[in-house]
Amino acid sequence: MLIGIAQINPSVGDIDKNTSLILEYLKKGKTKYNLDTIIFPELMLTGYPPEDLLYRPAFHKKINNALDIIVKNSKDINLILGYPRKSKDLLYNSCAFICNERLITSYDKMELPNYGVFDEARYFTPGTKACVVNLCEIKTGLTICEDIWSATPSAMALKNGAELIININASPFHVNKHSDRKKVLHQRNKETGLAIIYANITGGQDELVFDGGSMLIDANGELAMEAPLFEEGLFIVDLIKNKQSKLITTSAYPLEKNNTDEKIIYQALVMAVRDYVNKNGFNGVVIGLSGGIDSALVTCIAVEALGNKNVEVILMPSRYTAKISNEDSIILAKNLNIKHQIISIEKPFKSFLDLLDSNFNNTTVDTTEENIQARCRGIILMALSNKTRRLVLATGNKSEMAVGYATLYGDMVGGFAPLKDVSKLLVYRLARWINRETEIIPERIISRPPTAELKDNQRDEDSLPPYDVLDPILERYIELDQSPQQIIESGFDREDINRVTSLVDHSEYKRRQAAPGVKISKKAFGRERRYPITSGYSED
Repeated sequence: MLIGIAQINPSVGDIDKNTSLILEYLKKGKTKYNLDTIIFPELMLTGYPPEDLLYRPAFHKKINNALDIIVKNSKDINLILGYPRKSKDLLYNSCAFICNERLITSYDKMELPNYGVFDEARYFTPGTKACVVNLCEIKTGLTICEDIWSATPSAMALKNGAELIININASPFHVNKHSDRKKVLHQRNKETGLAIIYANITGGQDELVFDGGSMLIDANGELAMEAPLFEEGLFIVDLIKNKQSKLITTSAYPLEKNNTDEKIIYQALVMAVRDYVNKNGFNGVVIGLSGGIDSALVTCIAVEALGNKNVEVILMPSRYTAKISNEDSIILAKNLNIKHQIISIEKPFKSFLDLLDSNFNNTTVDTTEENIQARCRGIILMALSNKTRRLVLATGNKSEMAVGYATLYGDMVGGFAPLKDVSKLLVYRLARWINRETEIIPERIISRPPTAELKDNQRDEDSLPPYDVLDPILERYIELDQSPQQIIESGFDREDINRVTSLVDHSEYKRRQAAPGVKISKKAFGRERRYPITSGYSED
């Protein structure tokens, strides 16, 4: 049986566009490859996650109309397709089996994830029955995403005679997620003895990015096929029965052997930026380039995602900006062949100080004056964005957002924050990875001690512990939910821990006002970590 796995990038809510994409792949599968079956991912018709669009009655009319069109184009081929199925007052996350111009049956997802970024219990009713269909004389059990992480749906399919399991997915990326999936598939194979086809979407959707990585575990438990990460395409599997009547394949798309964490994370960030900008119809991006490593990394990501003609950087020096900051920023802009402008903030900064002189009389200079500088820059970037319809990319990283080391309406300005879930230490690793063959980011940017340059001789370590201390504490407190005492028992200094956890707890109001940013860790700020702004809770 010749099967095509459509690892593609749907657009949430754009049912017409998604339908056209399905029909395009359907035509290619029939005419170019003579496929028996094409598998499309979870909720392919609507994109994932459709969220409260699911509450719109007109949304479901569009879904039904689209299904009718797809069914009419299914002559001489089997389709497995994810869509939301409405039955009376209930809604299901479903998988349609379409064959020869008929929608034969639908399977309803049993395991509805309701943790982390998932809210499926808010919308869907869980299914209760296995669904085994006949694909070219191979009895095939249909499952959806979270179903494969539980033993029950696969066991039910086996009990109902399945020889093959197809699992359609909209599984978002985080570091090591792909290897976790492989372990789960091997476990289900070990329990059932069945071959498993895992089909996943790719693409960016707001704070999520989907990495694809569709694969086949054959009946012998071998990883027999693996599609590339972060790449759209129609990947072909030729399933045959061997002498022992076990399903195996001769097809293969081996994953590159030189994949590193840095490469995979960089691909995720690039795809997230590309889709956020393009799917929202912006003309490109504008970035405040400071001479620091964060803005340098964001600029490299943007150029990779959008091309050099769609990226513009603005240098906005102040009286505290070092000469090398401007020099290194210009070198980076030239290395990337992107347009750059220099707009000094000295005049607006001085004007604000003069305007507020009587209000600030008899007060000492503090972070107020520092924040005014950042906000001058924010106004400039947003003005350019408004005039050009270019999206401002915020350049702050996860370490800064965690402890509130950022200025509201200043350096936090932006429509999307590529590094929102990227720690400072990881920023350095990614910068080194970018420079692995040739120096794109000037070495001084990487080796220079990080500084906000909002006052004389300022360094981040004036306000924060060193990042090699700060980031491990943040990981334990935020991603692993460890208590301060547990972190102390890991060997960290009590004073550092109390200081850092207090900063995290008191900075929620800033994070609520931050731009959305792509999730790449197991626990990102935003929809995955929901803490009250006003809270009297503390841990000793």
